[in-house]
Amino acid sequence: MKTAGSARRPSVPSVAVGSGKSPGRAWARGGFTLLEILLSLAIIALLASVLIGGSARLLNDRPASPEEVFWKVVQEARKTALKSRKDLRVTYRADLDGKRFLVAEASAADAVPKEFPVPSPGDLEVTFVAAQKGGNAMLIGGQLVETQTLAFVSFYADGTCSPFRAQFQRGGSVHVVAIDPWTCAQVLTPPDPNAPPAP
Repeated sequence: MKTAGSARRPSVPSVAVGSGKSPGRAWARGGFTLLEILLSLAIIALLASVLIGGSARLLNDRPASPEEVFWKVVQEARKTALKSRKDLRVTYRADLDGKRFLVAEASAADAVPKEFPVPSPGDLEVTFVAAQKGGNAMLIGGQLVETQTLAFVSFYADGTCSPFRAQFQRGGSVHVVAIDPWTCAQVLTPPDPNAPPAP
C-alpha cells in the first residue's frame, strides 16, 4: 500500500561493475574515434577520385585525329618488331570499309594484318613519301604535294625503320611529318622563315 507521503523514487540505470562508465554518462558517447575519421576521409577520397576521373574521361571523349592514330601505329609497329624479331610493313588503305592503317609481317604474305581504323572526314588522304624532299612534287592550291609515293614503310627487328615522311592531305591543306629512321620518331625541323603565316 502506498502512503500519501511516499514519493516515487527515480530509477537509476544499472551499470556493470568494472565497465569504467559512470552511471550518469552511460547514455552519452563523445564524438568519433580517430580511426572512424580516417576511414571516412579515405572513402570520400576514393569516391572523389572515381567521380573526377570518370567525368574527365567523358569530357575528353573525342575521336582521335589521323595524326594521333598514325603515331599509335608507329609505336605499335616498332614495339612489335622489336619483340617478335621480325620485320613489319605498315600500309594505309582507304576503301568502302573505311580508312585504316595496316600492320603486317613483311615475310609472310598470308599474314592477317592488324588494323587501326582512322576516324576522319571523307576527304582525308594519307600517303607515305620518300624521305628526301624535292622528288616528284606538284603545286596544288598553293600547297606542295609529293606525288612519288611509297606502297608501304618497313619497321625492322632492330628498332629502326625505313626513312619516310607521312603526308596528310585534307580539305586542301597538306601536313607532312618526317620520320627519323633510327628512332622512328618525328624529325623536328625549324620553321621555314619564308612560309606564309598560319591562319
